Amino acid sequence: MNGLPLTWEFLAVPQAVPEVRQILRERFEGEDAGDLLLCVSELLANVITHVGERTPVSLRVSATHAGRVRVAVSDPAAAVWPALQETGPESTSGRGLQLLDALALRWGVEQSPHRKTVWCELRAPKRRPPRQPDAAPALSGGRGAC
Repeated sequence: MNGLPLTWEFLAVPQAVPEVRQILRERFEGEDAGDLLLCVSELLANVITHVGERTPVSLRVSATHAGRVRVAVSDPAAAVWPALQETGPESTSGRGLQLLDALALRWGVEQSPHRKTVWCELRAPKRRPPRQPDAAPALSGGRGAC
């Protein structure tokens, strides 16, 4: 988790989500950061969907004293409060916070008069074992073939 904290301020637009994911993927190269990428995506998508495109946001990814990763997304819509929704099998939306709730060790919302921050804490990404080289291809012709 070297290189933390990371903080960005930008406008919440759909194009920003894959860009942020790519930056984090590069930062955590060699680590299993899938849950982190998914939670960041969901938090940003919630701002875009429920507050509006081009909303100024602040994204902070930091380490906690307990060895976890904390993701926090702040926006200026203090009155737009996120809530877990009940969804059925036919629902096409409403699962973002359900995913966050399932993946995060804990999450919550902090509110101030002009801003809110939705945050979650995740297990720190673990190093992936180094990729093993592919086995040498079998030679046709058997022993003694040149």
